[in-house]
Amino acid sequence: MTFPTTSDLSTNVPNTAQAWHTLTTEQALDSLQSDPEKGLPENQIQLRQGYFGLNELEEGKGRSTLEILWDQFTNIMLVMLIFVAIVSAVLDLRKAVFPKDAVAIFAIVVLNGILGYLQESRAEKALAALKKLSSPKVRVIRNGNPSEVAAKELVPGDVMLLEAGVQIAADGRLLEEQNLQIREAALTGEAEAVNKETNRLLEADAPLGDRVNLVYQGTEVVQGRGKVLVTKTGMETEIGKIAAMLQAVENEPTPLQQRMTQLGNVLVSGALILVALVVLGGVLRAGWGQFENLLETSLSMAVAVVPEGLPAVVTVTLAIGTQRMVRRNALIRKLPAVETLGSVTNICSDKTGTLTQNKMVVQRIETPSFSLRVSGEGYAPVGEFESTTTPYDAIAQVEVERLLTECVLCNDAILQQQQGEWTILGDPTEGALLTLAGKGGFYRETLNQKMSRVGEIPFSSERKRMSVICQDSEDWDKGADYILFSKGSPELVLERCTSIQQGEKVVPITEIQRNQILEQNNQMAGNGLRVLGFAYRPVATIPEIEEAEEAESQLVWLGLVGMLDAPRKEVRDAVLRCREAGIRPIMITGDHQLTAKAIASFLGIAEPGDRVLTGQELEKLSQTELEKEVDHVSVYARVSPEHKLRIVQALQKQGKFVAMTGDGVNDAPALKQADIGIAMGITGTDVSKEASDMILLDDNFATIVAATEEGRVVYDNIRRFIKYILGSNIGEVLVIAAAPILGLGGVPLSPLQILWMNLVTDGLPALALAMEPAEPNVMQRPPYSPRESIFSRGLGSYMVRIGIVFAILTIILMEWAYFHAQASGIQERWKTMVFTTLCLAQMGHALAIRSDTRLTVQMNPFSNPYVLAAVVFTTVLQLLLIYVESLRNFFGTHVLDGTELAVCFGFSALMFVWIEAEKLVYHLFAAKRLN
Repeated sequence: MTFPTTSDLSTNVPNTAQAWHTLTTEQALDSLQSDPEKGLPENQIQLRQGYFGLNELEEGKGRSTLEILWDQFTNIMLVMLIFVAIVSAVLDLRKAVFPKDAVAIFAIVVLNGILGYLQESRAEKALAALKKLSSPKVRVIRNGNPSEVAAKELVPGDVMLLEAGVQIAADGRLLEEQNLQIREAALTGEAEAVNKETNRLLEADAPLGDRVNLVYQGTEVVQGRGKVLVTKTGMETEIGKIAAMLQAVENEPTPLQQRMTQLGNVLVSGALILVALVVLGGVLRAGWGQFENLLETSLSMAVAVVPEGLPAVVTVTLAIGTQRMVRRNALIRKLPAVETLGSVTNICSDKTGTLTQNKMVVQRIETPSFSLRVSGEGYAPVGEFESTTTPYDAIAQVEVERLLTECVLCNDAILQQQQGEWTILGDPTEGALLTLAGKGGFYRETLNQKMSRVGEIPFSSERKRMSVICQDSEDWDKGADYILFSKGSPELVLERCTSIQQGEKVVPITEIQRNQILEQNNQMAGNGLRVLGFAYRPVATIPEIEEAEEAESQLVWLGLVGMLDAPRKEVRDAVLRCREAGIRPIMITGDHQLTAKAIASFLGIAEPGDRVLTGQELEKLSQTELEKEVDHVSVYARVSPEHKLRIVQALQKQGKFVAMTGDGVNDAPALKQADIGIAMGITGTDVSKEASDMILLDDNFATIVAATEEGRVVYDNIRRFIKYILGSNIGEVLVIAAAPILGLGGVPLSPLQILWMNLVTDGLPALALAMEPAEPNVMQRPPYSPRESIFSRGLGSYMVRIGIVFAILTIILMEWAYFHAQASGIQERWKTMVFTTLCLAQMGHALAIRSDTRLTVQMNPFSNPYVLAAVVFTTVLQLLLIYVESLRNFFGTHVLDGTELAVCFGFSALMFVWIEAEKLVYHLFAAKRLN
């Protein structure tokens, strides 16, 4: 064999970009210039490592810590506050006054920046989790000798040795295999371990899960042995492609982030326009001599228009939402996802482990005389046998007894109970057979004492069956010392049968019976069941393995067993609730289309006649064609990771807001691309969890519905306290603007007092409003559009309307307070009355805004006791600013007498009266429309 040299490696490098599943082992070896017995020589290993690089995943460049921190201070509202703080500091320093307003504003800016930084600074760890899937050590043949090397040192052309329990370190083409089964669920989504076949050649477009002559990095050998030619390493492997897709997926802003950006732009633009009008109007009216006073007024207006406490309130509200979701078994990894859940229109769900139990469960038994349905869940040997053909107990019949006996004896798995939970060691299919037998009272411990195994003919991909030989201590056949039990492909086992068990008798099998058995097999497979055929034969001696063909002949047919990765019992109700809430569930799986369709139809995801789109069909569609199909397809089968990503992108292109659930490595790119990525907490891989926004702690699809409900409640509450905060802010701005226009001499509120209102008297009740319970119809309405404006559905008009009412009431009080203060001799007292009235009016606003339609007296005050507590506490704090000397000096307030305080409370109460009156008018018009 001729290997490329250092000088010609770049031009004569082995070609790894091939459809390896279409090549024979000889063609693959020739293409990579490798030897199956000797592997690669040392000089070739070094050359190829230099050309192909290390067998590890490359990390993309993310944002640095400084970049993330800098981005926080590019927010338009914070930029305006920084500008205000600078100007305020300059004005105070000119007056030789300590710039406490500027210090306070800068403190708020820094706190908001840190808060945003903490939310965004979590490094993306999905790629790091992917890298963990690489086995640290791997056995290879190099220089003609077996050796153990680090997985990162593998190169294309290496010959890798596999055995049970090994995690595969690179993609490769099988050269040899002995009963090799590999669990590929993490990569393909298919529940069953895959039986690998060396000599099988496949079409170029064969789905990933059907490429039985290939192995993939990150998958696990369940049983058997194998020799593999390494074909792809590093980023060229299937896991490497997933890593590349993860890096290519851009993080889009969530609906909440988009709405907050929109809100900031509108507020700052409005503030600048208002400031310009006030300064221009003041200069035209009073001349440039009043410019400095007008500038102070403008600064107060700018501070008033920015809801400084809003980012903190939103963050705390989302954090509260995360705590409520944890109590419902949903762990939120990224805070904005709490609100985003409320906008979901489509849930794309993986089947295995998400909609199903990820445990094979026997559903049906067909013997010559009986047709039985089997109940029960998981691997617990608890369930009932229901006969569909006879009214009496079929378990006592010989046919079923012998079938269940074979399920135990012709089996290499172990059924065990640990801490109250039943689990299996070995192949899930064989585990399901042990569970089935246990439901009928047949256990290995008992049967092994009576019929111990003395020989075995292992499963092979060519024969598609396995057989064991047991001592005949049960007198199955008085003329034989041993019994051979055989199970496997129903068609292949049946063609080797010459007799059939009917009751206690063994009779020759007829052609009619053969056709009936094949029809039963087809019918069960058509319902998505995996079907195995069972037969036995009395033998006089223990046959050798090379005598398998002869020994596995003249068998006695026992029956069929059909099993399924059974649906979770609660998922069907969850799917129904999704539909009631206007959310469309979609199944995307790597499993066979018949299995996927059967599960989807049972759960209500698809109707019996609906189309199932396979990965091969999807591959032939352009992205534009796929975008036209996604509205009409609810089940996708035999798909690859790229397909899942394309489906999510196509739905998003159609304006859908997509949640994607999954647990495998193959789900990670789609989880990251989706608007909400939801990983399974129990069965999920680290990769899927790190790529997700939310983790289901109980792996329960129904939890998604509960989390969606919480998301809708959070969004409703965010809108509620935005109305509350911005309504008052608009009122503050109008009051400040009115003061110089009315010639009252000075700004009624200092920036420090405005900060107090925005952070404390607005902030605390706003947090309490975030605890408002769900409206009764929250899950009986369609989701609100994720692209709706923050001001939609009347929120904008409410804020403007309430802000104007707020301002009118306060301006009337301000006029009275100004002339009252002039008469009393303490001219600045009117500012304290304005400050107090604005703060106290917000308390009435908080009580009234709990519902848009119900009067406050109609609501249970203790359904949200936090609002009442916040109102009382904030009112006390406001009074402390007036009557505690140190606070009074710091905030620049004055003591109010009883009459003045009563006037403030009276005007404040009018705000509550106005909002309640609006509700009465609403009910009046609603009643007229009904009549």
